[in-house]
Amino acid sequence: MEKQDPLPPGGTVDLDMVKARPHLDPRDVDLGQVLEMHTTPEMERKVLWKLDLYLIPLMGVCYMLQYMDKLALSQATLFNLTEDLHLKGKEYNWASAVFYFGYFAWSWPSSYLVVRLPLGKYLAAAVFLWGGILMCHAACKSFSGLMAARFFLGVGEASVAPGFALITGMFYKREEQPARQAAWFIGNSIATVIGGLVAYGIGLIHNHSVNSWQLLFLVLGAITSGYGLILFVFLPDSPAKAMFLKKTEQSVAVQRTLQNKTGVMDTGKFRWGQVLMAIKDPQTWFLVLYTLCVNFCNGGITSFSSIIIAGFGFSNLKALLIQMPIGAAQLVFLLLTSGFATYVKQSRIFMMMLNAVVSMIGMILIWKLDSNDRAGRMTGLCLGAVFAANIPLSLSLISSNVAGFTKKSTVSALMFVAYCVGNIVGPQFFIPSEKPGYPTGIKAAMSGLVLGIFFLICLYVYYAWENRRRDQLYGSPRQLTEAEELQDELSNKTDGEIESFRYLL
Repeated sequence: MEKQDPLPPGGTVDLDMVKARPHLDPRDVDLGQVLEMHTTPEMERKVLWKLDLYLIPLMGVCYMLQYMDKLALSQATLFNLTEDLHLKGKEYNWASAVFYFGYFAWSWPSSYLVVRLPLGKYLAAAVFLWGGILMCHAACKSFSGLMAARFFLGVGEASVAPGFALITGMFYKREEQPARQAAWFIGNSIATVIGGLVAYGIGLIHNHSVNSWQLLFLVLGAITSGYGLILFVFLPDSPAKAMFLKKTEQSVAVQRTLQNKTGVMDTGKFRWGQVLMAIKDPQTWFLVLYTLCVNFCNGGITSFSSIIIAGFGFSNLKALLIQMPIGAAQLVFLLLTSGFATYVKQSRIFMMMLNAVVSMIGMILIWKLDSNDRAGRMTGLCLGAVFAANIPLSLSLISSNVAGFTKKSTVSALMFVAYCVGNIVGPQFFIPSEKPGYPTGIKAAMSGLVLGIFFLICLYVYYAWENRRRDQLYGSPRQLTEAEELQDELSNKTDGEIESFRYLL
């Protein structure tokens, strides 16, 4: 590898030197201004307030719409979708699972495109297209048509969560990320509440020309596409391109995240060496295996919760409303565990294990309680969904502990491949003949949670061991100068290449 001169310790930065470095883009970062600027806590607080006020609502509403769109298929079954499309046997299971085939198919292309294209614009286009695809669900007349629509819906939604994780990593310090990941992920919990109300309201509309399930897809799809247009205008590609920040504030936004050492947006450069590093990194596979296992549970809960609740003895319309406590339970644990992880150092993985244990307890309640105990089993279903609060925490592990923009996007893609596979496999354990209790599916969900906890323990041990190894090899990390921090950040090195990098647990 060609040796490169270090950045100057202060003052100005030679633009010709910057242009000669493929990893430094003068169009995105005014390096001279970043190095010369001396920020104050007050300046940083002002910029952080603007970031929170602007970015979190944009991402939170989008994530809410994404989960509402996912839930729509489960809700549509209560509006006679299975009867109207003449679905038989496991065809509904596969209609649910094929969404994740699309998600899987687009994970790798998406990890490439988020590096090659302006991130905000790319995500906005994806949202607009998936809204249109959701509206196409209303035109389905058969199982094959539904399968095609579900597959392409997965393609449309594949970029959003990893893309938002990358945005969070670019705009926020490592210690700030768990709370911000949780803040936009709150949309997931709110979606269960609002989605239930929207579906209930649509169920009260009696239109002989359009079935209720068709109207549900049309309404949600139109809202989503409209929101995609809003994102295209307002969602920034990087801190240096955030139009809601003044020029000096953009420099502050870049400077305040230098200590992350996890890389900034490197538009146009996909580094295949970092792909290989990601594949060789043990943390990648512990995260991937954890994600695979816990999503046995997610696939079943998302696809079959409406049917399970109706099986408790509620009418179809009431079953839509009674889904709302599931979102409330997720929200409570999301706020508690993400807040704890933000303010108590080295506690993220412990909080993830706690959420998984709570979900196991919920699954046990559904499995073991008498079928007549509606309150107890409903409590179990609410607790069983708590593991979803781990998603922002696991994303924050990637944004905080994986350095190098291409490596980060690769690990994100691998994790979401595992997410897809888990969600494809999970619903297959929900056997139609066991409806509505699905004991085999509940046992599979419990097994996945147990394995997920095991891989979290492995990840914790690996991080602790690697931090100790680096301390012994390089000594405790010293305080770097601003110029050194800028060089680490903009050099796009990986976490394995930066001697001062230590993993957050």
